[in-house]
Amino acid sequence: MYIDKRLIFLIIALMLFSAGMSLFSQQGALKAFVITIPGILIAITFHEFAHAFAADKLGDDTPRRQGRLSLNPFTHLDLFGTIMLVFAGFGWGKPVEINPRNFNRDISLNKAEAIVAAAGPIMNFILAILFEIVLCLMIKFVPDLYVVGGDIFATSEMWRVVAQIVMSIISINIGLGVFNLIPLPPLDGSKILSGFLPYNARNWLDSHSQIFELIFIALWIVGILSLIISPLISIINNGITNLFLSMFGLM
Repeated sequence: MYIDKRLIFLIIALMLFSAGMSLFSQQGALKAFVITIPGILIAITFHEFAHAFAADKLGDDTPRRQGRLSLNPFTHLDLFGTIMLVFAGFGWGKPVEINPRNFNRDISLNKAEAIVAAAGPIMNFILAILFEIVLCLMIKFVPDLYVVGGDIFATSEMWRVVAQIVMSIISINIGLGVFNLIPLPPLDGSKILSGFLPYNARNWLDSHSQIFELIFIALWIVGILSLIISPLISIINNGITNLFLSMFGLM
């Protein structure tokens, strides 16, 4: 029996949406939600744009013809993936369609597909680093911001909000990048992995992709993926923050 993945994603999204709505009864939850919006828009937009840009540079004009070589967020947002990102901390944008037959022949088609797949998560990590630098420059030159024991504080409400937005952008980009590197269909990690597998292994993975997608969904529903990913995201986030705070002499 064929199971429409969109239906399953809708069920998960609605479950998370219902759980998330209960948070708004708590003081400050609505503010926290608003603070995450810039990070969500930036992370998804640049992630999908990077896929489109990489494909275009490798010779496939499909994303260009479909208008995906754009930094307009509404070109790239996926409703359910965005809801996931808001309430689960990881999600996805509208997939960029590519036609591997259009790639130039400088490298193999499988390697080209792997490069296109890797472009999205790489972009997210680049953005996280860039905004980490922005945060450090803010702390260094804005008197209202300071660091105590690795924690960032602000004496001004305005700068507190600005710092929270920047930190949210960093965290969401790391979350989206890490999540999409999971080597299970339909995530980018599976395409990256496929590009470096032997021919027989790649064919076996492709022929069983629907099974692996169901495994991915099951692991997500029962919370196993969250148990693995959430600590990893926190470790990377804290590691990058502490590294750059040290580099800027702020710790």
